[in-house]
Amino acid sequence: MARPNNNDFATATSSIPPSPDEVDLSILRKVIAASAIGNFVEWFDFAVYGFLAVIISHHFFPPGDDSLALLQTFAVFAVSFALRPLGGIFFGMLGDKIGRKRVLAMTVLLMAGATTLIGLLPTYQSVGLLAPLALALARCVQGFSAGGEYAGACAFVMEHAPRRHKARYGSFVPVSTFTAFATAAALAYAVSALLSEEALAAWGWRIPFLIAAPLGLIGLYMRLRLDESPAFQALKAQHDVPHSPLAETVRSHGATIVCLSAFISVTALSFYMFTTYFTTYMQVVGQASQTTALLASLGALVFAALLCPLIGRYADRVGRRKTVLSAGISLIVAVFPAYTLAGSGEWLASMTGAALMAVGAVICGVVTAVLLSEQFPTRVRYTASALCYNLAYTIFGGTAPLVATWLIERTGNNLSPAFYLIAITLLAMWGGLRLPESAHRALDADEAEWQDMPRPAAQPLA
Repeated sequence: MARPNNNDFATATSSIPPSPDEVDLSILRKVIAASAIGNFVEWFDFAVYGFLAVIISHHFFPPGDDSLALLQTFAVFAVSFALRPLGGIFFGMLGDKIGRKRVLAMTVLLMAGATTLIGLLPTYQSVGLLAPLALALARCVQGFSAGGEYAGACAFVMEHAPRRHKARYGSFVPVSTFTAFATAAALAYAVSALLSEEALAAWGWRIPFLIAAPLGLIGLYMRLRLDESPAFQALKAQHDVPHSPLAETVRSHGATIVCLSAFISVTALSFYMFTTYFTTYMQVVGQASQTTALLASLGALVFAALLCPLIGRYADRVGRRKTVLSAGISLIVAVFPAYTLAGSGEWLASMTGAALMAVGAVICGVVTAVLLSEQFPTRVRYTASALCYNLAYTIFGGTAPLVATWLIERTGNNLSPAFYLIAITLLAMWGGLRLPESAHRALDADEAEWQDMPRPAAQPLA
């Protein structure tokens, strides 16, 4: 399979080879492209915010204490995640009731609008405390809509994909995530390199946020042209099968939700440490220039995007539980070299450190994308997977830059975030390895078949 072009998902997916399963590849390509662009918009905003965190802290918070302003900037980053579980529950239940397609059209429109709004906000110098309040509000709207995006996009792709190649095709959703961060890094680098410091401070920082407007409209158009997923259509054909309410979903699938959320905790933490925090770490600890940090991050992000389809093939070949084990081992082995190299202040060493962290983060991201759909039946898939995903990302993802910055300030040890990552990795391994193997599950199985499938329990790796 050809590696995807980071600038064009439709082109990337056109090289997907035929599958032994009966799947309409032309429809599958459109589904992947439409799912990817909405996911791209979501993560593009989060990435731009992280890459421009230092500049944002100067524009939206009181001057005088740069360290405090940066902490406040990351606090707003974390607060927006508090709305993600609510958005996940709201859009998840709606998606299980009216379908994936219509809900995904709503989320991409809301996310693009909130992102564009950030690019139009007045600064602290203009309106005082109203600036950080408006920033926090815009981030909360974005967080609420994002709560229904990723799990829905994964479910939409997986429900169209061949049974034995779900991770292979589903890996294009994480590709869009890393590509969004790479694009954000490239754009942040471009505006920093091409504009003077005065122009960047006056209006240049707004450009990356405003780009979300046309991207959102394109995503909306693509999603509205698609048909509903086969699994959801099959469910709707069974008129006697009611939509599962939240309480019943938690009661019936509580053990799976807990175990999967535990694993996604390290997916969230490693992802944000690699994508968002490492750029700040290079500048604050390594004293690298913003240009050096952005270029190092850009190289590692392109590497991560290209690695996703390979990890997808690996996950389909060895199964989900062995992939979970591989993710944990990779993160624990790589974390100290990654932080040491990222704090060197040199471009090549910093990029190498970020790339080391990327391997574990990519493995986690790809296997999470497919586990979100494989572990739950169609009737509750959107609700349960959105709940798992957003709880973990709220607790461990949104707080990652804030906790890492706080740990270094409290301990005086620049490697303290690495110890934190190892602790969460061990928690994730406990949860992930309790999940049953699900590589070849049929996602359109009826409720009776699903109840007979294995539930979370300690079991040996097969």
